Amino acid sequence: MLNFCTLYNSNYAAKGLAMYRSLKGVCTDFHLYIFAFDDVLAEALEKMALPQVTVITLAEFEDEDLLRIKPTRSVAEYCWTCTSSTILYCLTHFEIDQCTYVDSDIFFLENPRVMIDEIGSNDILITPHWFDKDHDNSHEVGKYCVQFVTAKNTPNGLRVISDWRNDCIKWCYSHYEDGKMGDQMYLDVWPEKYEGICVSENMGGGVAPWNMHRYDFEKKDEKMYAREINMNIYFPVIFVHFHFVYTYRKGLLYHFSFDTYPIKGQCAELIYRPYLRVLFDAYKEMRKVNPEINGLAVKEEPLSWFAYIRERIARKRHRDYKHVYCI
Repeated sequence: MLNFCTLYNSNYAAKGLAMYRSLKGVCTDFHLYIFAFDDVLAEALEKMALPQVTVITLAEFEDEDLLRIKPTRSVAEYCWTCTSSTILYCLTHFEIDQCTYVDSDIFFLENPRVMIDEIGSNDILITPHWFDKDHDNSHEVGKYCVQFVTAKNTPNGLRVISDWRNDCIKWCYSHYEDGKMGDQMYLDVWPEKYEGICVSENMGGGVAPWNMHRYDFEKKDEKMYAREINMNIYFPVIFVHFHFVYTYRKGLLYHFSFDTYPIKGQCAELIYRPYLRVLFDAYKEMRKVNPEINGLAVKEEPLSWFAYIRERIARKRHRDYKHVYCI
C-alpha cells in the first residue's frame, strides 16, 4: 500500500479535497494522512469521513520545538517549516514503511506508483522543477521542488528527514538568504550530502506553470500526454502542480488568476479548465459541510469585463493568458 501525507488549512480545503479525489481516481491501494492546520478544517474533514483518510489535528501533531518557533513564522512559512515534520510523524507514529509528502494543490492524472517505484533500493525520492528557460529561477528557489517527496522508514531515510526537520526549525522563511529559501533549497545538497537519494527522471511528475512552456499537450484515450518540444520526448502526465491559482468572485462569476505564470492557451483548455471545474465542485462540497468555510480563499473583487473579454479573445487566437472565468 502507498502512504501519502499532506498539510493545509481551511483556505486550501477545496484544493486539498480535489487532490484527494484525483488520487482516489487513479490509485486504489493507498492511505492519505491529512494534517489539518486549523480546527475549522479538522471538523469539516471529520464530518466528511473520507475513505482511506486519517485526519491529524494540530493538537495531536505540534510538539515543543514547533510551538516554540511558530510565532516567528508567517502562516505560509510555518506550513513549510512543518512539511518535514509531517513525514517524520507518519513514519514514526503510524510505523508505516514509507510515506510520500504531496502538496495539496497538485492533481493526479495517473497512478503515482510509477514514480515511487523509481526509488528502488534508495531511501529518498525527490523531484526536479524541470524549469523552462523563461522561468528558471533555481538559483533562488532550488533545483528540486517540495511537492512530492518520498521517504522510507529506514535508518538513512529517517536521518535525512530528521536533519531536514532540524534545518527547517532553525531557518524557514519566504525569502532567499545565504543559499536557503523556505524548506526547499535544503534539498539541493541531498544528492551529494547523503547516500540513498533518488532524483526522479519522470518528467510527468510535476508538470507545473514554471515548466509548461517546454511541452505540447495532447489528450488521447482519456489520458493526458505531453511532448518535450526540444528533445521530442513523449510521456504521460502523472500529476500537475497547480501553483499560484488565485480565486476571485463577483456574483456567480468566478475569476481564476495566474498572474505570476501566464498560461498557454492549449494548457488552459486541456489542463487548467478541467481542473478548475473539479476544484469548484470540491469548493461547493466543502461549503455544504460548513457554509462558513472559505475553501478556495475566495476574495470579492469588482468585475473587470475588459479582462473577461481579453481572455475570450486570447482563447480564440490561441494566445497566452492570465485569467480563466467560469460560472
